[in-house]
Amino acid sequence: MTVILINIFYILFPILIIYLCTTYPILDKIGMILICYGVGLFLGNINLLPQGVLASQETLSEVCVALSLPLLLFSLDLKQWVHLAGKTMLSMVFAIISIIIASCFGFLFINGLAKESWKLVGMAVGVYTGGTPNLASIKTALDVDPNLFITFHTYDIVITLFCVIFFITIAQRVFNRFLPKFEPLDMAKGGEDILHSEGMDSYSGILKPKTLLKLTGALVLSALIVGAALVISRFFPREYATSVTILTITSLGIGASFIPAIRNIEKTFQLGMYIIMIFCLVVSSMSNFSLLTNLNYPLLFYVGFSVFGSLTIHGIFCKVFKIDTDTFIITSASAICSPPFVPVVAAALGNRTIILSGLTTGIIGYAIGNYLGITMAYIIKALT
Repeated sequence: MTVILINIFYILFPILIIYLCTTYPILDKIGMILICYGVGLFLGNINLLPQGVLASQETLSEVCVALSLPLLLFSLDLKQWVHLAGKTMLSMVFAIISIIIASCFGFLFINGLAKESWKLVGMAVGVYTGGTPNLASIKTALDVDPNLFITFHTYDIVITLFCVIFFITIAQRVFNRFLPKFEPLDMAKGGEDILHSEGMDSYSGILKPKTLLKLTGALVLSALIVGAALVISRFFPREYATSVTILTITSLGIGASFIPAIRNIEKTFQLGMYIIMIFCLVVSSMSNFSLLTNLNYPLLFYVGFSVFGSLTIHGIFCKVFKIDTDTFIITSASAICSPPFVPVVAAALGNRTIILSGLTTGIIGYAIGNYLGITMAYIIKALT
């Protein structure tokens, strides 16, 4: 396989996944993102990819992150979402505080043992507040060594997978012993209707000429935002240029969401998620499970501590403030595992009414993950 053919595969394969998941319910239950990850992991660990593909993979993944961020943010209605149920937003705040505490505390154990350990704090805060796109963004912004990034991401995939399995199997039964059980709201049905019409994986009608035309405009606008961010970054010192680029893309994407004509374009989130599927396929194929046979123990400890340490701290906060189990789990899933896993976890919990809340907090996590991750990394660097 040539590099060109591999890139074509990366771009087109998610389309097949979308078709199969919308055709076969059993695949839809697994989830498009999980399938992309699985195929990418398989592809990356069977020695099929040529030696010179890494540079192309890095370029394609960076392009996907840059283009997808504005598209994911265009549909964000901050004026409406700030009025969500108080405990959902409070749980999200606790999830963010928890990962900051866990990542900084974990840093105390690995400082000096792991390479560029201050950058690990930024990556951990970013990825477990937002998602994998934030991890890649922060990797670029902080100029993280590619080998360190791939190792971190490989450990993140494995540990997050265990976390997802926990969420969809016994987590509800475990935490129902400590936290209040979820009580449906009167407005839950309305939330389901909104989700059904604009669900994260609802690609129905996306190929209509009118929809495609508007989405093309949204994609062009996303590219213009990326271009503007690159221009703005040139006015800053070189060592901060990449950080400024990522934060500018995030800021302009949020700013565009306040314009109704942009916010109301149908399927921008779905288009962004399609690009994220390309990204997940690419990045997971960059993983190297041979790294698991020669473990970087300090880094593995740090990733595991960040995930399960933050989950424990978050649970304690929710216990004190009487936040229910399902809200705790779905906000944890949207933060630690990222929004694409929200429907999978909600389905396992048997509670569709929390999907909208999970997606909402998850998208906000996407929006602030870059800010928090980059900021915390530089704070730790300055302090140490």
